[in-house]
Amino acid sequence: MRRLAVLVDALVEENARQNLVARASLEAVWRRHVLDSAQLLHVSRETVPVGAWLDLGSGAGFPGLVIAALEPERTVTLVDSRRLRTEWLARAAALMGLGNVEVVLSRVEDLPARQWQVISARAFAPLDRLLAIAARFSTPETLWLLPKGAKAQHELETLSAEWNHLFHVEQSLTDPAAGIITGRLLGRESSKAVSSKRKRGSSR
Repeated sequence: MRRLAVLVDALVEENARQNLVARASLEAVWRRHVLDSAQLLHVSRETVPVGAWLDLGSGAGFPGLVIAALEPERTVTLVDSRRLRTEWLARAAALMGLGNVEVVLSRVEDLPARQWQVISARAFAPLDRLLAIAARFSTPETLWLLPKGAKAQHELETLSAEWNHLFHVEQSLTDPAAGIITGRLLGRESSKAVSSKRKRGSSR
């Protein structure tokens, strides 16, 4: 809690210099950002795997810095393509006394391929695009935790048939109108298999 309080104080101060979060959301910062991030450790029906956590488009540090504070034994890698944001993430991690955080300045598309046990992305990109650029970091055992707001169910329902997955939507614990896509990505179908699926579906 002390580390999270340090994060909140630093966020309020930094937000006056760069727009990390919507200014109005600071009035409920603990619920809107801290608790909203912390719930990812509990919202899935599956146990969150032990091991390295990849947070894509980390921005202000949510959920990555909160996860790192709550689970200091876990390595958490925060990725953002904006230099000012990564400088902020590194400063905040240092202020919080977190030795388990790695900050990477990079576009997701340019990251070296590597597998992770957990992948999160908070309002980073539409689900189809996110999987297209980040599936290579996943194995069938990787748990994805993707806060998506009110669009969660729609994004899952319109996900391309090429993705073989076990995703579902959990309701956010902090916002009754928001959803979190969670589950596992099993692989990518070939274009031939996708075409065959569509033909079978259209013939019914």
